[in-house]
Amino acid sequence: MALRLRLALLLTAMVLTTPFGQSQQTLTTIPQQQLDVIKVLLAQEEAWNRGDLDAFAQTYKDSPDTLLISGSVSRGFANLVDAYRKNYPNRAAMGTLSFSELEAHTLDERFSVVVGRYSLERTKKEGGNAEGIFSLVLEKTPQGWKIVVDHTTS
Repeated sequence: MALRLRLALLLTAMVLTTPFGQSQQTLTTIPQQQLDVIKVLLAQEEAWNRGDLDAFAQTYKDSPDTLLISGSVSRGFANLVDAYRKNYPNRAAMGTLSFSELEAHTLDERFSVVVGRYSLERTKKEGGNAEGIFSLVLEKTPQGWKIVVDHTTS
C-alpha cells in the first residue's frame, strides 16, 4: 500500500511539474554531404564580398558542360566567368551578397541540389539591389564539390 501511494504521488508530481503544451523536440543531424555543399555557398558568399571573382568562380566546375542559366543560357566555365566579369566589372558593381533559406538535397553520393534565396545590395549607380531564388546542381569531383548547373532568377 505504501508503495502504491508513493508511486501515485510521484506520478502526480511529475504531471504537475511538466509544462503543458510543451512538445518534445527531436534533435537531428545533417548529413556531412549536405554540410559540405552548403560550405561551397558560404565560400562563394565570402569570396564575392571580398571582391574576389576568381575565388568565386572556382566554386564552379571548370568544364565545357557547366551551365549558368540567368536570363540566358551560358555554356562552359570560360563563358560563365566572362559573363560574371561583364556583369560585375568592379567591386562596387559586385555589391554585398547574402544567401538565405538554403536547402541541400542529396541526390546520390556524387550529386546534390541546393535551393535558396540571394540578396545583392549595391548602390543605385551600380545597378541597385537585386534579389531572387536559385537552384544549383553540385558534383563531387576530385577537387571537392563544384557547381555544374546554376539556375538563378531575379
